[in-house]
Amino acid sequence: MQESDQWFRRAMLFALVLLVGLAGRTTLAQESQLPVLSKYVIEQFGDRPSVPTGELSEELQQAVADTFLVPAATGSWGRDQEIALNIIANSGDPRLGWLISDLMRFSGGGALLSSLADAASQLLGFEHETTNVWGSTTDHLIAWKIPAPPGYLSVKKALFTSIEPAWENIFVEGDIDWTLVSWGGVLIDSRPYDTTDDPCNCIPAVDNPKVIAAAEAKWLDDEDIIFGVEINGEYRAYPRQIMEVREMVNDTLGGRDIGMPYCTLCGAAQAYFTDEIPEGVERPILRTSGLLSRSNKVMYDLGTWSVFDTFTGAALTGPLADKGIKLKQASVVTAAWGEWKKAHPNTTVLEERHALGRDPDFRNNRDANGPIFPVGDVDPRLSVHEDIIGVISKSGKPYAFQRSRAFIELKRNKKVGFENVQLVLDGGGIRAVDIDGSDLGSHQAFWFAWSQFHPETGLWPEN
Repeated sequence: MQESDQWFRRAMLFALVLLVGLAGRTTLAQESQLPVLSKYVIEQFGDRPSVPTGELSEELQQAVADTFLVPAATGSWGRDQEIALNIIANSGDPRLGWLISDLMRFSGGGALLSSLADAASQLLGFEHETTNVWGSTTDHLIAWKIPAPPGYLSVKKALFTSIEPAWENIFVEGDIDWTLVSWGGVLIDSRPYDTTDDPCNCIPAVDNPKVIAAAEAKWLDDEDIIFGVEINGEYRAYPRQIMEVREMVNDTLGGRDIGMPYCTLCGAAQAYFTDEIPEGVERPILRTSGLLSRSNKVMYDLGTWSVFDTFTGAALTGPLADKGIKLKQASVVTAAWGEWKKAHPNTTVLEERHALGRDPDFRNNRDANGPIFPVGDVDPRLSVHEDIIGVISKSGKPYAFQRSRAFIELKRNKKVGFENVQLVLDGGGIRAVDIDGSDLGSHQAFWFAWSQFHPETGLWPEN
C-alpha cells in the first residue's frame, strides 16, 4: 500500500477516535437496561443477542474505519476491507450491525453485498430467509431495538454524504434516532422556494400550485382518489396522481399557509399549518430529503435544514427544534373525486400539469406484499396495510380507527369515537371532530405507519 494511502487510513482512524472518544472497556448490557421485547417480536425475530455497552476497542475502531470510512472516501473495496469486516462480524457487538445495514443499502449487490450479508448473519446470529438481505438485517435490528454504536452518526454521515453531499446539513445531532433513517433511493429536493417547474434529480415539491374549479377538472375521473382539505370554509382537492409524483405541496388555503407531505409508502397525506409559528421565525418551506424513517418520508425545512417528524409535525433537529416548533395539523380527507366535488361543489383542485405528464397510482401493486422498506416489527392488532383514521385526543393520547368498520358504522348513523373524538363522514371520506364540531387534524394512513410512530395508540374497535 502506498504511503499516501496509509496516511489517509491513519487520518480516518484518528478522526473516528476523536468522534467516538477514547477506547474503553466494553461490558455486556444488563437486560433491564434494554427495552423489553414483546412476545410477538420474539416469535417473529427470535431472542435478541447480547448487547455490549461502552466504547469500541482500538481494534474495532480501526476495523470500523477500514470497513466504512475508507470506502466512503475512496469508493473502493478490497482485501483490507474484507479483513476488517471479518473482525466486526466476530466482535460479538450487534450494535455494529447498523453500520453494516447502512453500507448494504449502497452496495448495489454482487460480491460486496454477499460479504455484508454473511457478516450480518454471523454478527447477529440469524440466517437470512429472503434475498432482500438489507431489509432482513434492518428489520431484525429495529425489532430487537439494538442501540447505535459509539460514533455512529459521524460514520453514517460519511457514508450517506458520499452519495449526496447536500445531506451534510441533514445528518446532525437532534431528537431523532438516526439508526432508523435509511435511503429512499432518490436525492434531496433542495431547489429554492417557488421553483416548482425547475427539473431536479429528486422528488420535486410543488410551491403555490395552480388550481382550477371542479367543473374544469375534466382530466379527473369520479373514482380517482383525492386528498381533501378544508380551511376557513375553503375547500381544495389534491389528486393522488399528482401527490404520487410530487409528495410535497406548499400552499395557501383559506388565508392560511400550509405544508402538505404525502408519504406514498405509508398511504398518508397530512396538512400542516406553517404560519402558526413564533414571531421572528420564517415560514417553514417543507421539502423531501430523499430519506426514510421506518418507511416514512423524512421531510425538512428548506430555510434552516431542520428535520421534521412527518407524522407528528415536530421539528427534530436544527434551529426549529431548538425553538420547540411543532406544526399543528388540519384534517385531510381521503375520498373519491366524484363524492368530494358533490359534497363540496365550490372546491378547487390542482391543475393536471403538476403531474408532469405522469399518471401513477402505485398503491395496489406496490404494497400488495407488505412494506417495501424495513419497518421492523408491526403491532399485530391489525394487518400492516389496514387503512386507519389517526387522530390525537384532547388528553394527548393517539387513537386509530379501522376505516372499513368505521365507515360502515357511520353509514348506519352509529357514533364512532373515543374521549372527545368523534368521526364524521365528509365528501365520501372520514375526518375527526371535537365534541363541538371543530376540526382535530386527522388523516388516513396504513396501520404499520401510525402504530410505529404512535406505539401507545388506542385502537377502535376495541377487542
